[in-house]
Amino acid sequence: MNKIEPMDAKTLIALFNRGFYESTNTQLVGGAMEPEYCPANELYPYHRIVFKADYAASALHEIAHWCVAGKTRRQLMDYGYWYEPDGRTEAQQIAFEQVEIKPQALEWLFSKACGLPFRVSADNLASQAGPSDSFKENIAKQARHYCAGHLNTWASQWLEILSKASGADNVLQASLYSVDDLS
Repeated sequence: MNKIEPMDAKTLIALFNRGFYESTNTQLVGGAMEPEYCPANELYPYHRIVFKADYAASALHEIAHWCVAGKTRRQLMDYGYWYEPDGRTEAQQIAFEQVEIKPQALEWLFSKACGLPFRVSADNLASQAGPSDSFKENIAKQARHYCAGHLNTWASQWLEILSKASGADNVLQASLYSVDDLS
């Protein structure tokens, strides 16, 4: 894969909104204290993918959740998912990791396409344990599965938009997604 210049959050916002606003009535919005997905309502007649501050990685992660969610879940606040804040029990952490495999694998592909580093997020700083080995293995396996032609329409379109804008080529090579590369 060729070396590409990393994209910033402003670029991601412009690309996403140009690529999806008209067709999905969805906008990518930065600057939040915490990320969330908000379906259209009386105040905002469009759906909003809201990411933390100006963090490009947060934008990619939230877009990945949007790609996984599907039409029905996109009508629900935060796609109808539960969320346990930092300080989860071991059982809660295992459940969290199961829900996060697909979006984090997509985020990894998106990160490669726009020149950004990818880090697995266990999102549980209180435990200080970090992501489990099985979580990392499952993310790598899912990323390779996506490379084998198993991307849905939204993820495929977003990956194409990113790749064209950055000049990234061959992002869908399974060999680029090894568990050894995950921290």
